[in-house]
Amino acid sequence: MKPHLSMITLGVRDLPRAVRFYEQGLGLPRLDLDSDSVAFFTLAGAWLGLYGREALAEDAGVPAAGSGFSGVALAHNVASREDVDATLAQAVAAGATLIKPGQDVFWGGYSGYFADPDGHLWEVAWNPFMQVGPHAG
Repeated sequence: MKPHLSMITLGVRDLPRAVRFYEQGLGLPRLDLDSDSVAFFTLAGAWLGLYGREALAEDAGVPAAGSGFSGVALAHNVASREDVDATLAQAVAAGATLIKPGQDVFWGGYSGYFADPDGHLWEVAWNPFMQVGPHAG
């Protein structure tokens, strides 16, 4: 199998604001591949792309207007319960909206949710049954 890279692309209303949120607010490492219309960040094993919402909708051939829950939530897994709370607080300090504070969940872990400035839903979770990091397998 050839090597591959997964990428998540979020349609955003204000690219500079979104870049500040993810780069300065959440501390994601930004790649030097940007243009005036797109920004890229590295994730463990994937990339995050930010692209204008209207342009992304046009590219996909769908209406840009959307409301309510899109049926998609992104997840960010961390190494401890304390990291869940710290990451949620970091996101809120950077301009996110807290949707659900960190709490014990039915499957035995601990998680909470925030929405980024464009309303994209992120779960921050600690799973005691799996290791997070470079040696996870």
